Amino acid sequence: MPTKDTSTGRRGFLLAAGSLTAMPLISSAQSQTVRATVEGRRKLGQLEVSSIGLGVQNMSRTYQTTIPSRPEMHRIIRTAYEQGVTLYDAAEAYGPHEVERILGEGVAPFRNDIAIATKFGWNIDQQTGERRPGTNSRPAHVKLVVDGMLQRLRTDRIDLLYQHRVDPQVPIEDVAGAVQDLMREGKVLHWGLSEMGLNTLRRAHAALPVSAVQSEYSMLWRGPDDGVLALCEELGIGFVPWSPLGVGFLAGAIDAKTRFAEGDIRQVESRFAAENLPHNLALVALVKNWAVRKQTTPARIALAWLLAQRPWIVPIPGTTQMAHLEDNLGAAGVRFTLAELTELNQSIAAIAIRGARLPDAVLAYSGVEAPFRGSR
Repeated sequence: MPTKDTSTGRRGFLLAAGSLTAMPLISSAQSQTVRATVEGRRKLGQLEVSSIGLGVQNMSRTYQTTIPSRPEMHRIIRTAYEQGVTLYDAAEAYGPHEVERILGEGVAPFRNDIAIATKFGWNIDQQTGERRPGTNSRPAHVKLVVDGMLQRLRTDRIDLLYQHRVDPQVPIEDVAGAVQDLMREGKVLHWGLSEMGLNTLRRAHAALPVSAVQSEYSMLWRGPDDGVLALCEELGIGFVPWSPLGVGFLAGAIDAKTRFAEGDIRQVESRFAAENLPHNLALVALVKNWAVRKQTTPARIALAWLLAQRPWIVPIPGTTQMAHLEDNLGAAGVRFTLAELTELNQSIAAIAIRGARLPDAVLAYSGVEAPFRGSR
């Protein structure tokens, strides 16, 4: 199957931006000399972080299945810190284990100035890193996982520990109890859930106050609008969107001719299938038009839109390219008037995205409700 380096589209847009309007957009060349500093701070529960974080998932293997340069990943992590980023997001499952090692190495010089977030919950062998079927949030296993995380991250505490996916075999109250024990030991400071069912979130928060929820959310997939964001607002929980750029889609990195490498998750996401992609590109056209209108880039429009939805939303765009980091971090400086935001929201709502965000086998782990004690 033919493949295409999907990063080329984004670089090409950045480089060609000056031809789109009399007042040129931010180019990659400009970003090398004028670095954006992340503006503002936001709260995830009681945890204060930069308004934009950095996701490091692909720093051990990119979507295109290549292995990035480890020193370059360290440089990106450290550049993000120099530009004001204080939230760095990893997971045991990324690698598995290897991304936590990369992050721990990268943040070592400034560990005490930033917040590290990572996630447990998949069934991963702690010695070999082998990914086994299903999930595992048994309390004893969670505690074992956290000890391994601390070693890989070269730290004595995790600032924000998420349950990556709900375990249908373990009551969420038991999970909360394990995390509370870890908090008493000083190994965990805050906790959160990812892609959980709404009732499970409410029960988890009642057992041990939740600081943040992490789920996919972007212009491309707006599922959290149906209940999750409202519940977070009710309970005072922050929200961290993963894939805020729609795996490169909203940054202009994908076009109708794009085909993906074997192993790239986008190859099996039907929203990017050949029969759906041309229709869905209407959203990219909308974002590019707004980029011209606001004299910025598509990525910054997509991220600024997220920031404008709620004051407690903190997106975590990931990247393995310095130019993209520079582009992403400038989004906090993009502002919408109320009229502009209303207009943009209406335009987004008018575009019905075709295809699913993930394969059915992966989606089966989202929206799961934890069992009650004694129900199994």
